[in-house]
This record gives sequence, C-alpha cells and structure tokens, in this order.
Amino acid sequence: MDQLNINGPCVLSGNVNISRAKNSSLPLMTATLLTAEPVTLTDLPQLRDIATLTKVLEGLGTNIKEEINDEKRKVCFQSNDITNCEATYDVVRKMRASILVLGPLVARFKKAKVSLPGGCAIGTRPIDIHLKGLEKLGAKIKLEAGYVFATAPESGLQGCEIELSFPSVGATENLLMACALAKGKSVIKNAAKEPEITDLCDLLNKMGAKITGGGTDSIEIDGVSELHGCEFRPIADRIEAATFVLAGLATKSEITISDCNPAHIKAVLDICEDMGAKLEIGSDYIKTLKSENLKPIKIKTGPYPEFPTDVQAQMMSFLLTISGESEIEENIFENRYMHVSELKRMGAKIKLDGNTAYISGGKVLSGAPVMCTDLRASAALVIASLFAKGESVIARIYHLERGYETLDEKLQALNADVKRIPGN
Repeated sequence: MDQLNINGPCVLSGNVNISRAKNSSLPLMTATLLTAEPVTLTDLPQLRDIATLTKVLEGLGTNIKEEINDEKRKVCFQSNDITNCEATYDVVRKMRASILVLGPLVARFKKAKVSLPGGCAIGTRPIDIHLKGLEKLGAKIKLEAGYVFATAPESGLQGCEIELSFPSVGATENLLMACALAKGKSVIKNAAKEPEITDLCDLLNKMGAKITGGGTDSIEIDGVSELHGCEFRPIADRIEAATFVLAGLATKSEITISDCNPAHIKAVLDICEDMGAKLEIGSDYIKTLKSENLKPIKIKTGPYPEFPTDVQAQMMSFLLTISGESEIEENIFENRYMHVSELKRMGAKIKLDGNTAYISGGKVLSGAPVMCTDLRASAALVIASLFAKGESVIARIYHLERGYETLDEKLQALNADVKRIPGN
C-alpha cells in the first residue's frame, strides 16, 4: 500500500484550487437514477468513493461515459436501461453512501434490494431514519439476510409529512429523492441543512422537480410524474477547504484557497478568528495570513451550521500548535477520536474523557510513523506532519484518497516536502 513521507516543519506558499465536494457528488450521482434521460455532472472529483459508487450504478444498469473537454471532466449518467434494482453487499460494504440508491430505486421502479451497509470505523450510523421515512411514504420495508427489501404500491409513493428524529444528512437526501417522484405534496421536517442538501435540491429542480426550502429545516416537495436530464456542477468541497485553511494556519503560512464558498465553512472560520487568526475572506477564496499568539478555545461539533464533525480531527491538529488548554466535544459520532493515539505517537498531549478531548498545545511534535484509520483522521495526521519536526511516514493512505483528490500533489504545489511512496 502507498504511503506519504512528509518532512517538517514546512512553510507553505501559493494557491490551491478546491475540488468539487465528495459529499455532494455522491447523492447527485444517485439522483441520476430518477430519470431515463442523460444527466451530466461536471468536474466530479476522482476519488475512491466516486469510483465505488460508479460500480454500484453500473451494476444496476446505468450507462456511464466520461469525457474531458476544455480541461473540464464531464461524466454522463443515463439510467434508461436499468436491468435490476439490487445493490449487493460486495460493493455496498465498501462505502455507506451506497444506501442512497434506495430512495431513487423505490420511487421510480417501485422496488429495491439494497445491502445493509453495516458498521463504520467512526460509528454505527444506523439507517432507521431512512427506512421510517420511506414507510411513511407508503413503501413496505423488510429486512432479511442483511438486505433491505423495499416495495412501493402500484400507484407509487404517496407524499406526506415526515419529521426526522435527527437531522440526518443521508436520510434527508434519500427522502428528498423519493419525494421528488411521489404523488402529491411532501414536507420533510427537522431536515438536515448542510450545503450538500441545497446542492441536491438545486440538481433535482434543474431536472424538473418542485422543491423549496433546501438549506432550511423544513423542505417542501411537490411530486412530479417524471424528471428530465440536465448538466450540473457540484459545489466545492467545504471540508477540503477547511482542511487547507487549518494547514495554512498550523504552519503559519500564507496560502490562498480558491474556487470555494467561504460561507459554507463559516463556523470554522469564525472559530479561527475568535482564536486570533488572521484571514482574508473573499466571495470565492480564503487567504491565511501569518498569525501569532493565538488563544486556545473550546469547540462543540454539531449539525450544520454548527462546527462540522468532519473538521474535528483537523482542528485538533491545529490546536496542538497553540499554547494552552483547548477542548473539543464530539457530539455526532461516538468513535471519532481514533486519530488521537496516532497524534500521541508524535508527542501530542491529549486526554480523552468520554466524548470530550482535552488538548495541551504549544509543544513541538516530532515526525513519526503513523497510520490512517479513517478519512478525516488521515487529514489530521497530514496537518500534524506538516508542522512536526522531522520525517513522518503516513501509512494506509487509501483512507485519505476516499475524500481528498490528489492531496499530495496539491501540497507539493504549495511547497510542502511531501513524497508519495508506492507500496508493494
């Protein structure tokens, strides 16, 4: 397996363009199942998770073609010849987002057989909210032999009011897609408000859906009989943007993070500025400036627009550069501190008590061999390696490649001493 060798401390400089959002691209890809017409997604990131979902869709019968014009990568999805409605365990087990084929399949084809995704390194993440919502729409759900069997009445799904017990992003996405083709009006209450939800609503509306309220906790959908094709570009990856902001601040570097939406990471930027960090924020870019004498802080993760759990690990690495005692309270996933033991190998002083991490910052870290355990933990190790003294060897970077497109090349372009070492 490939690894990254990073020699620190590094001072970064230059400009980095942010890729399109993985967490938006995945539901957009599954939304293409809702129509027989071609849907073209522009600038899809080339990531492991995108490749995995591509296999899921191809297994269902979606025809997928890629072309590059004027340096833009366009991927065309056409689901006019779906040959089966089964997403099998051998593919779904590799990525939980595969469950997002459930809503589109049962809405358009009135049936679906999708493998239960099982556990996850950062928590259990059950799909009961997805299933209860589909049942309210009239679907019959049966769990058997590790699969979800869902069937809709011959007349199709029926619009209704659905109140989520938690503002689950995945459940909101699955139900949005199902409601788009349901008969009558649906309202999803306590809906997730993440920018990726708004992006999905924008795509569906461009395909002919009638959705209002995306980005709020109450989304209204007037069902339509069919959707049509279109071309669409996903939003920028806000988690990647936040990761580079924290890398710039952690290394006391001046870098410009371009082609992003700063409003999507306002909670992160506000925290950084509260600590005393100097940032230049434009409409589509963020520039980190050299910042001294930053203050420690207390942070709590929460659903959007609160501080994102997907930036918790990277923020922890940044806090290790700041003298004093900082705290992070993780309120979304029960097992999202696996990076702590690896950071400790580099000399980090971190104490865990339940869902709270106490970080003693301001001490010099030393490069060390460390191992990636999940996607965002991997990014935390990269940031720590950039400011640590000496060489760090980061193993199992396939986790990193699930959500960061050519991260090593982007860091090299920012003057970081990063080498990718091919594995056996």
